[in-house]
Amino acid sequence: MKIFLNDKFVDQSKAMLSVFDHGVLYGDGVFEGIRAYGGKIFKLEEHVERLYESAHTIMLKVPMEQKELCEVLKKSLKVNDLTDAYIRLVVTRGVGDLGLDPRKCPKASLFIISDKIQLYPKAIYEKGLEIVTVATQRNVPEALNPQIKSLNYLNNILAKIEAVNAGYQEALMLSHSGYVTECTGENVFLVKGNQLLTPPPYIGVLKGITRDVAMDLGQRMGLDVKEDLLTRHDLYNADEVFLTGTAAEIIPVSKIDGRKIGLGKRGKITQRLQEDYHALTLQ
Repeated sequence: MKIFLNDKFVDQSKAMLSVFDHGVLYGDGVFEGIRAYGGKIFKLEEHVERLYESAHTIMLKVPMEQKELCEVLKKSLKVNDLTDAYIRLVVTRGVGDLGLDPRKCPKASLFIISDKIQLYPKAIYEKGLEIVTVATQRNVPEALNPQIKSLNYLNNILAKIEAVNAGYQEALMLSHSGYVTECTGENVFLVKGNQLLTPPPYIGVLKGITRDVAMDLGQRMGLDVKEDLLTRHDLYNADEVFLTGTAAEIIPVSKIDGRKIGLGKRGKITQRLQEDYHALTLQ
């Protein structure tokens, strides 16, 4: 495997960062997870734009212009002979000292990994996923804005640990006020009648790119698509619940906290969205 590191492609065994890189020491950096289908990178410009927005907010200068970065991302597929792939794009603060001061890091580090990924077995996409609510709350926006895709994912990892320890693959996270936010790596949707609802970003939700696609596809289907405050009661009594994410795509949820959702399997709306999503990725 060839990894792009700073300004060139290197063998995986030679792709190394300094132990003084602030991305390693403090999780100081930003990233994007991107998918490619049939040799074409899906929503490339949107992912790159979001990376630059995250970097701008934390005052991190990406050491490459957006247009050039898009070309390098495309090249990362070619040099690894990949058509269907998952691409991880990471920008760290770079090498500094053991202090926190970002001014001590004169140049950011950038690397790109292109590889395969499969988060869940194929059967999950048909039968649905059982998830559980965990005690770990989602970060409040005033502490760490969810629109910043930072390298510090400990909040999500702690929630994932709780889910795994309880015997589940995924965790549902609530806000400090008890509202539904998102799972550890996916956005949450519910279907109720003709409504397609998802939590609003201001309570601690990433405006996921797959989330946006699902909302757009729902509108095309004639659904009443809205962002709204949701409780677990709303999810328990929904006709359908599903999750969205770049790596996971669209996953039906069959049970939450032991409560069967709808018929306890993938619903018709979720299946239609999966089909429309896959068709869109190949255009």
